[in-house]
Amino acid sequence: MLKGKLALVTGSTSGIGLGLARALAAQGCDLIINGFGDAVQIEALRAELAQTHGVRVLFEGADLSRVEDIESLMARCAAHGGVDILVNNAGIQHVSPVESFPVDRWNAVIALNLTAAFHTTRLALPGMKARNWGRILNIASAHGLVASVEKSAYVAAKHGIVGLTKVVALETAQTGITCNAICPGWVLTPLVQQQINARAAEHGISEQQAKEMLVGEKQPSKEFVTPEQLGGLATFLCSSHADQVRGVAWAMDGGWTAQ
Repeated sequence: MLKGKLALVTGSTSGIGLGLARALAAQGCDLIINGFGDAVQIEALRAELAQTHGVRVLFEGADLSRVEDIESLMARCAAHGGVDILVNNAGIQHVSPVESFPVDRWNAVIALNLTAAFHTTRLALPGMKARNWGRILNIASAHGLVASVEKSAYVAAKHGIVGLTKVVALETAQTGITCNAICPGWVLTPLVQQQINARAAEHGISEQQAKEMLVGEKQPSKEFVTPEQLGGLATFLCSSHADQVRGVAWAMDGGWTAQ
């Protein structure tokens, strides 16, 4: 469905981003993956994606908290034909009450979770407009729609991503470019697994009990969202069936934000 398109997926060396990259590659999309990790493992992942799906896969290790790195990344993407599908997924988290939230962590969360998406979007749009086709998917969160305590920077950034999504959608409404946000609930990623392990240790309970406690606090389904499910939604939003899905913040959260 997406053969010949080039997708940049930020934060795609693990977790949600990797799931999205796999889903796009399965539809014939060439990939530029981005993220941190062990160089040998990343190269093995890059080669596996290319071989499994018969697509071109490149790795770019740009630090998306730095504007100059983003500008260099997008210039290199343009040299490979330009980004047709931009998936802004990279993000970090820090948990602390507002009055004691470290200023440097606030700045870091906003820079990576929100400001980076602004820069990649502004730099991708000229090429998309020239081709009159593009898809911008911003991976927000249930926290882009509702709040939780001690997550001020993350909630502010994700609400900001939803707002940015709507503005870009309006500015491109009469073009072949769409911009939408996906708002996942709890997804069983390596980062979430760390929270489960910590909770199990803190309460002296099993890993399974910690999982049920964590997901049950927010998601009525009591089931985690999977990267594969998010990938299915992403490929739909990139398809012609979604040509008139514009500016949507699409929740996939097991009923979290329906409460």
